[in-house]
Amino acid sequence: MRLLTIGVFARAAGLTVKALRIYSDLGLLRPAAVDPDSGYRYYDPEQLELARLVATLRRSGMPLRRIRQVCAHWPDDPATVAGEISDWWSATQADVAARQRLVTSLVDELQKGRTTMTDQQSGFELHSAARTDIGRVRTSNEDQAYAAGRLVAVADGAAGPGGAAASAAVISALARLGTDPAQVTGAALARAADDAVGQVRAQTGKAPISTLTALLAVGDRLALVHVGDTRAYRCRGGELVQLTRDDSYVQSLVDEGRLDPALAQTHRQRALLTQALDGTGSVRPAYATHSLVAYDRFLLCSDGVWAVVPDAALATAVSAGHDPAQTVRVVIDLAYRAGAPDNVACAVVEVVPRSAGPGGLGGHDRR
Repeated sequence: MRLLTIGVFARAAGLTVKALRIYSDLGLLRPAAVDPDSGYRYYDPEQLELARLVATLRRSGMPLRRIRQVCAHWPDDPATVAGEISDWWSATQADVAARQRLVTSLVDELQKGRTTMTDQQSGFELHSAARTDIGRVRTSNEDQAYAAGRLVAVADGAAGPGGAAASAAVISALARLGTDPAQVTGAALARAADDAVGQVRAQTGKAPISTLTALLAVGDRLALVHVGDTRAYRCRGGELVQLTRDDSYVQSLVDEGRLDPALAQTHRQRALLTQALDGTGSVRPAYATHSLVAYDRFLLCSDGVWAVVPDAALATAVSAGHDPAQTVRVVIDLAYRAGAPDNVACAVVEVVPRSAGPGGLGGHDRR
């Protein structure tokens, strides 16, 4: 079969000659032959189908790294190729939706004549507590939990190189910001957390990752920042509502209707994350703000809790009327009764009218 020159092949594939050279250098789409004297590149017409796939994926915005992953299954496994493309698009849509929520929330705040970036005095105080435990099975603890002042946070470092250091660095970075009203925005929290993981990466030469779920009191609002599969719940009137969406492969299957939600927690790839803090600056956390409402309670926890303790049991524990420190202990005990196969991290916050408490924002028990 006659080979095509790079110019002819580029036009037929809908790519530029420059793009073909880049893809060749990356090993993504190598020429069928190269003239040893001129260095001119030639392509087999049978490569056009792959080239057109690459061109379509690039126009759709898929990164080259992900395209290489997709094309590794081409042409032998088109079903897997389709699944990879579908998974990427679902994650992209979720990212756009998260940014839309952030912008909508900001516009709403500005139209109301206030923003979450102010530190006006509210009529409430936060009573909070946090605790982490190694669990029954793991030999190291990569989870971190924090409750002090205006900030409550849970971080879960991935098991393996640098996981514990990453989650510890995330919490340390947030703790420094939590006492500075000038920097208490959700975006500032996310930047500080990701920069902290980047410092761990630079110091260790490893590739650490960590999840993050944090609540920050700003004026009469709670700012929520989230990435990964640590979770935030709100308990109001005994009803527990999940406020965060897991950044996980399994959650993407649920969102697409390809997996029954009842089977999600037992899925063999439940722990596979689609997004986490990795120190590269590429993460796009979800942001939200919630009004402070008297006697609302918030539960933040790692998957060492929610993956083994049913929501109904969590709702009972959080709404039982114990103080936050005792509630945290009850939740940890529930995880242990369920076998505690993973590290466990938990934080509980209660919103209390100032006249009803001992005074001062942030009574807490931190361990």
